[in-house]
Amino acid sequence: MALQLSLAGKVAIVTGGGRGIGKAITERLVEAGANVAIASRKLAALEATAAELAHHPGRVLPVECNVGRAEDLARLVDTVEQQLGPVDAVVNNSATNIGQGPSLDLDPASLDKAVDKMVDVNVKAALRLVHRVLPGMIARGNGSILNIVSISGLKPQAGGLLYSFTKAGLIMLTRSWAREFGPAGVRVNAIAPGLIQTDFSEYYWKHPERLRELVGDQPITRLGQPRDIGFAAAWLLSDEASFVTGQVLAIDGGATA
Repeated sequence: MALQLSLAGKVAIVTGGGRGIGKAITERLVEAGANVAIASRKLAALEATAAELAHHPGRVLPVECNVGRAEDLARLVDTVEQQLGPVDAVVNNSATNIGQGPSLDLDPASLDKAVDKMVDVNVKAALRLVHRVLPGMIARGNGSILNIVSISGLKPQAGGLLYSFTKAGLIMLTRSWAREFGPAGVRVNAIAPGLIQTDFSEYYWKHPERLRELVGDQPITRLGQPRDIGFAAAWLLSDEASFVTGQVLAIDGGATA
């Protein structure tokens, strides 16, 4: 008998779910029967994704949301609970990467602005969203949270100090939440992608020399695809991974091996 992954009846939120890795995760979740709210600032992209995935068993609900704003996240959760029901799973996928380059090249004002933006989107958004849904998960004795981090949170990204430190912070949130909320039935894990072919990472893979430098030393010498993350995410959020928590799964072609 073939292994059948089922998320039927589950309600999930995927931030940044309109494209790239978030879209790939959403597709795997609705394919497995989950009803998924996808959230980002660009409603048109969310609606296009919802239409594209409409043939799957699960429903896709697009919700316009700036994850860097606490009031938007509160509205997101309220909308999901009203239209889909209690939240069983959260995927913190939205991210930004600004202020790249040598750290001393940023003047104090630019540094402050970049830090505030990066922390708001990459760290505080996850904190705020999880704190909104955790009480319900704890009351029901079941829930799963998945943080999309990066191998840049495991080893420094060249010219990416701010991105690396925010992703490292999200990794520590993952482990801390797993220890704190595991006894209440809530699992918390993370996926650390390597170089994946998305609009977000095109600076690295569109330049042939950068691509060769980054991928050439990997044991699997190809550029990762969003689908490589989607399947793993669906498994971690499912009951098939019920004994897995506090883990950071690197999906990177062996780059960190």
